[in-house]
Parts: sequence; structure tokens; C-alpha cells
Amino acid sequence: MSETTDAGAVRGTIRPLGMIGLGAMGAPICRRLIAAGYQMAVFDVDAAAAPAWRAEGARFADSPEEVAGRARIVLLSLPGPPEVEAVIAGPAGLLAAAQPGDVIVDLSTNAYATVLAMSEAAAKVGVHFVDAPVSGGVAGAVKGRLAVMAGGEAAVIARIEPILAAFAARVFHAGPAGMGTMAKLVNNQIFLTAATAVQEGLVLAAKAGFDSGQLLEILKASSAAGYVGMAPLFLNRAFDEVMFRLGLAHKDLSLALQSADDLGVPMPQTKAALATYQDAIDKGLGGKVFYATLAALEANAGTQVAKPEPAP
Repeated sequence: MSETTDAGAVRGTIRPLGMIGLGAMGAPICRRLIAAGYQMAVFDVDAAAAPAWRAEGARFADSPEEVAGRARIVLLSLPGPPEVEAVIAGPAGLLAAAQPGDVIVDLSTNAYATVLAMSEAAAKVGVHFVDAPVSGGVAGAVKGRLAVMAGGEAAVIARIEPILAAFAARVFHAGPAGMGTMAKLVNNQIFLTAATAVQEGLVLAAKAGFDSGQLLEILKASSAAGYVGMAPLFLNRAFDEVMFRLGLAHKDLSLALQSADDLGVPMPQTKAALATYQDAIDKGLGGKVFYATLAALEANAGTQVAKPEPAP
């Protein structure tokens, strides 16, 4: 990479950063970068968004290839592996116009095998690939408080860290390519699987007639205390306040299981949790918040967990 394409030198210069994927996460991340003084060359499959982004000062490209022709560092925020593969290695993808020393930073939640394949494809043409999935949701992206889990060469991650700092509170160097993705998959696998276990317990107690407020007080003083921290959120029943869509939770668990299969790791509890998320989708809850699985479990049990009474 030449001195003029260093992450610090990109800011405020004629040559912009690239951003591909301007959805729920990509849009606020891109706005944080614009606010930090970076010029942006952007692309999204929704071409109707172009005028709005031009009004915000970004240059809207016609393809990922065009973004690669304008930016030496390109960030991706995409739905999943097929979109990442198409954007990087497709006929009009980034590698069609990339130059040796360019950097692709994939902020998407991806599959481990896909990350390794894209890293290898990029390396063949002298391009650096960093898998850097994020945690913190849309609110964290808007506030610039995301956590980034970066996998790749330490020197490359260090060079892009000033860019990541525009939207992240913490940047973790997780190890070589693939390790950022593995950290994100395990994080989501743990909290999404644990959520269904907690909900099952709440539904069981409700079916027996146990008061939910009293139950929570008991659990918080007992060995389950470390697992029930999100229970009040579940019991608030704000299923339409979508911070993290149930359909995306299903996708993330599926990616964790796909990666586990690729590595030969059985994950029976996670498979059972995925079945619960699938059942919730089948019941029409895919567009609700991730913990609307509670409603699916309640429907199957023929009961509902009551909101705890407010403390006097």
C-alpha cells in the first residue's frame, strides 16, 4: 500500500473510502464515517437510495467494481455469505478492479469457510482481507459505540483502526483471518441459545401458575442468576421494538451451525435453539425482535408469562 492510501491519509483527501451495503447497520456506519471527515464512495443494491446519499455528500457508484476503482479501502456491511461472495469475487465485484495493497474490511456476520475463501481469493491478487464483524446493534452504530472483532494481519488492522474508531468504541484483534468471524458467531450463538433456555423456564413456571416477579427474585438469588439478566427484557414483551430482528437471529445461528459442521463440531443445544427460532418464523414472528421466540414457546404451551408487577 502506498503512503497516500494509508488509513490515516485517506481521511479528508481526494481518494475516498468505499462502503458497500447501506442497510440497517451500514447506513449509520457510513454516516459516522462522513461525520468523521471521510469522503465516501458507496454502493447498495437499492439504487433508489442514491439521491439521498448524494445529498449527504457520498458518491453513489453503479457497482462494487466502481467502488474498488475509486477507493483503496472498502468496507462491507451485507446480509450474509452469498452477498459477500458476489460483492468481492463476482463479475463486477471488488477484485475485478482492486489494486495490490487494497484492503477489504468485511463488517458482515459471515460464515467461517466463506471468510477463509474470500481472504484467499483476495490474497491471490495482493489484496488484504479483514473480517471485522460488529456487535452493538443499530443503536451502537448510530452512537459510534460498536465493538469490532477483527481477524487478519495485525499490521493491516492497525492501519485501518483510525477508520474503525469512527464507529467503534473497542476494536479487538482476534487473530488471523476468520477469527473475528468466529468470535462473532460464538457470541451470538451463546446469547441466542441461552435466551431460549431462559424463556423455556419462564414458560414452564407460568404454566404451573408461578408468579413471574417472585420467580425472578428467586432466580436472581440462586445459581441461575448469571443467566437471567435479560429476563426482564423478555417479559416487557415489546416484540415490535426491533433492535435485532428474529429473522436475523435465525440467520446468525444458522451460520454458527454451518461453521460448526465445516469444523466437525457437534452443537446439539444450538440446533435445538435454531428449531425454536424457525418455529417462531413459521408463526409469522420473523420480523419481530429476536426474543419474540417467547411468544412462540407460549403458544405451544398454551400459556403466557405475565409481566412482573412493579415494585412498590
